[in-house]
Amino acid sequence: MSEAHPQRRPPRVLALAVVVLLSPIWLPLVVLFLFGQALYASALYLAIWLFWLPRGKDVLLVYSESPIWHDYMVAEVLPLVKDRAMVLNWTERNQWGEWSLSVFAFRFFGGNHAFNPMVVVFRPLRRAKTFRFWPAFKEWKHGDREPVEKLRREVSLLL
Repeated sequence: MSEAHPQRRPPRVLALAVVVLLSPIWLPLVVLFLFGQALYASALYLAIWLFWLPRGKDVLLVYSESPIWHDYMVAEVLPLVKDRAMVLNWTERNQWGEWSLSVFAFRFFGGNHAFNPMVVVFRPLRRAKTFRFWPAFKEWKHGDREPVEKLRREVSLLL
């Protein structure tokens, strides 16, 4: 005689039930987090528009002493933005000021990936345009220089 097994609910149904039952807790937290992010982004943009743009600073340039891109960034990109850029050298990050607007902008627009080297162009009352050079320099390392040159051209056209 076979033993009767109680019917088991699939794990997906249980997971969905837990998510739905806990939604009164996590949903307000998610909304609060998104509101906080939007408020932080708005304050950061406002600070950049008020403190940098009137001084003619509308670019954030981040690079490092990497042997792969340092010479190119200094010779080809820095001259494009030199007079209008706030410049951060990733290699010297331990000397950055903790409360620097440049550092806040770097952390916000750079995120956690492909942030070095990077150019961020700010325009009044518009979203910033971020150019991440790291993936292009990966191609450069394998002999394909076109992605880097394309980014440099895009930066120069936006300025």
